[in-house]
Amino acid sequence: MADLFDKLTFTHGPAMKNRFMLAPLTNLQSHEDGTMSDDEFNWLTYRATGGFGLVMTCAAHVQAVGQGFPGQMGIFSDDHLPGLTKLAARIRSEGATSSVQLHHAGIRSPKDLIGEAPRGPSEDAETGARALTLAEVEELVEDFVAAAARAEKAGFDGVEIHGAHGYILCAFLSPELNRREDRYGGSLENRMRIIKEIIVGIRSRTGANFQLGLRLSPERFGLKMGEQIDVARAMLVSGDLDYLDMSLWDTFKAPVEEEYAHKPLIDWFTDLPRGNTRLGVAGKLMSGEDCRCALEHGADFVLLGRAAILHHDFPKKVEADPDFRSISLPVTLAHLRNERLGPAFIGYMSTWKGFVVDEETEAAK
Repeated sequence: MADLFDKLTFTHGPAMKNRFMLAPLTNLQSHEDGTMSDDEFNWLTYRATGGFGLVMTCAAHVQAVGQGFPGQMGIFSDDHLPGLTKLAARIRSEGATSSVQLHHAGIRSPKDLIGEAPRGPSEDAETGARALTLAEVEELVEDFVAAAARAEKAGFDGVEIHGAHGYILCAFLSPELNRREDRYGGSLENRMRIIKEIIVGIRSRTGANFQLGLRLSPERFGLKMGEQIDVARAMLVSGDLDYLDMSLWDTFKAPVEEEYAHKPLIDWFTDLPRGNTRLGVAGKLMSGEDCRCALEHGADFVLLGRAAILHHDFPKKVEADPDFRSISLPVTLAHLRNERLGPAFIGYMSTWKGFVVDEETEAAK
């Protein structure tokens, strides 16, 4: 078993100095036009200072109409390059590898935010989304590829394609959300086609040392566990990716589908052949013990979200104390400010039940 502080090499690009990757985290801190704010810059670079081997940005939308949240960072225009370039340089100066997560919210784009009906593989009555035309699917592939090239131009070591959580590429994988009758719908092979084309496009338009990852999730949004295992298997053995990031919500829980509930969720993916592709997992990893357990189950690295929000230096704390566990919730606003969360991010975390102390209630005690 690898140690959490062993280096991790990839087929392309630099090694991670340890097995800790900052998960891509929605934080609502950038400007309305998608350009980077000081708050976003400070939040991310503080995690590089804190010892994360790879620092990944929040989901950055590759089309203006693919925005999923207010204050989302963009990568659909060269206007975003100055902020991205500054960020990549700072992350590198702190000794971390860098990545941009490429994203399109699809049917999860709020209509009042993008100013029109959201788009997806098929019409969706619940969200009011319309189906992409064939030409628009081809344009979407191109915009993911162009965004990757833009990230490389800005100086990032790589990108991760967001194919999880019901966003547009995940919706293409879903037999429930994708009811197309052209080459992008029907069989699982057809529903995977858009992701494969994006991967091929990115590899053809970026350099030999540019890293490429993919995030998948196995459950919810009409996904079938067996199909997602097949997708993960195909992506791992293809040799096209440097790493696969499995977003599991809860790493060690039993799968929802009864057929797969006899072993932990993580094991369905760590048991797959992977060649030289690295495999990471995310989901409720809150202590050094949790992270070691993920590696014991066969993961190559861990992605931390909530633990990284609470402790910018989580890797350093685990290095100093292998039994370190994240601070208990709820936490104070002062704690989050000290961890370099800006007002917008703190406001967002305050909407998470039980995450932030109700200071008025505390003051009244």
